[in-house]
Amino acid sequence: MTALDTRTAPPQRRRRITGWVVIAAVLVAVGIAGSALAGIGQWAEREALDPESAGPTGARALAEVLRDHGVEVVVARDRTSAEAALARGPAVLTMADAPYLSDEALTARADAATDVVLIDPRSRTLRLLLPGATTHGVGPGAAVPPACELAEAERAGSLSPGAIYAPGPLATSCYPTGGGYGLLVQEDDGRRVAAVDGRALFTNEHLAAEGNAALAVNLLGRHATLVWYLPDIGDSDITDADSSLGELTPPWVSPVIVVLLVAGIAAGIWRGRRFGPLVAERMPVTVRAAETTEGRARLYAHARDALHAADQLRIGALARLSRMLGLGPSASAQEIADAAAARAARDRGAVRRILIDELPRTDADLVALGEDLRALEQSVHAAVRPERNTR
Repeated sequence: MTALDTRTAPPQRRRRITGWVVIAAVLVAVGIAGSALAGIGQWAEREALDPESAGPTGARALAEVLRDHGVEVVVARDRTSAEAALARGPAVLTMADAPYLSDEALTARADAATDVVLIDPRSRTLRLLLPGATTHGVGPGAAVPPACELAEAERAGSLSPGAIYAPGPLATSCYPTGGGYGLLVQEDDGRRVAAVDGRALFTNEHLAAEGNAALAVNLLGRHATLVWYLPDIGDSDITDADSSLGELTPPWVSPVIVVLLVAGIAAGIWRGRRFGPLVAERMPVTVRAAETTEGRARLYAHARDALHAADQLRIGALARLSRMLGLGPSASAQEIADAAAARAARDRGAVRRILIDELPRTDADLVALGEDLRALEQSVHAAVRPERNTR
């Protein structure tokens, strides 16, 4: 369709085209928003203790400090890169928790390194690499001295540990607080394994506090090469994991779900579209006003409700008098009665009695009131239009 055809298309067709364009734009916006949110979540997960991240929970500042001290920092994001870097010579291997690796794979990576620094260890990692050590909660947050004979800790001085650990029988324990220790170090035949909470000490937002930077350089800079291993799910060698929902369901389930979603969206668009402006429907029966009035009168008569009938007579008389006297729709009954009395030169109290005050009790009283109302209207009409009454 050309631009000219679109401009000259009927209004209904233009509305239909505009509706589809809006739906497509909304779907594209939702897709973009979902992709952005997914990317934000992945980046936030990757940022923690990442040596290439400049965010608050990253560790880029520590990596740059180590490079300034002559340490080669190798960032290994897969198992092959880590093995190649560790095979070149003496090196320190540092890594956070590695839930994607099996016990055998985790131990093999650690055995290939000269030193190992665990900067976010969990119970399994401590059990494998620091026998007898366990997690012990979180420290109270106050700065404490090393209180141990480890040279690296003594040079660093006091700091505020985050997570604390219970040591094994062969570990050197530093920074006692809260019933545990903020640093565990165990040496065996010249090979050292250390455990410390890097999230509370070595991230960009905490590195400059107290002795955090000094302790990080002392632990991670013991050799000329530091291999910073960041394993992900692609390095996983675990084959006995629980099956996912997609693996447990038949192959045809996923396509059927997609088809049902598409059908639901199409049905919503089909049933939700506008069918044009509303059309007034003609009533099947038309009742004349006179018949309605007569019907109400019979009901009042049958119920012997003289007072209600009198109210209806007065409402009609007041409306007609207001129009004859040129009063507005907001005029009150008292104002209409006073104006009618003045115009017809009648007693004001008598007119108010007819239009407002008198309460008929019987049918005879109601008939008399009707006659009084008619006479009052005739006298006002004669006073307002005297020329018509003389002809």
